[in-house]
Amino acid sequence: MVDGPVRVTERITLQPWELSESFTRASGPGGQNVNKVETAVVLRFEAARSPNLAPDVKARLRRLAGRRWTEDGALVIHADTHRSQVRNREEALARLVDLVARAAVRPKARIPTKPTRASQHRRIEAKKTRGQVKALRQGPGEDD
Repeated sequence: MVDGPVRVTERITLQPWELSESFTRASGPGGQNVNKVETAVVLRFEAARSPNLAPDVKARLRRLAGRRWTEDGALVIHADTHRSQVRNREEALARLVDLVARAAVRPKARIPTKPTRASQHRRIEAKKTRGQVKALRQGPGEDD
């Protein structure tokens, strides 16, 4: 279990009851130790039930999470890159905090713009010039 509340931003703090950890044997480096010690961490965050996340933040988090989002609304993060369980726990928590922090940022609204009159004029002139070049390539017609 996570020791205490996890602060993500000034407004978002995740409570310990929202997070659960389980441990499995990791693949990869570790020698004989890899077959005995459960160092890989699976961190589960109950995002859909979290009262600390606004609905728009939850929607962005779901989109960012992709396959890590479960049907029951939990975000599952696997960390097994380190040989130490403590370091894998820290990495999983850091990845969760990073993901929630990115979801908390509201995307900037796009303001549709129109091309300027001068750019429209340049475009049309370039098309006309190109058309004239292609017309000059054609051979003489039948009546010539």
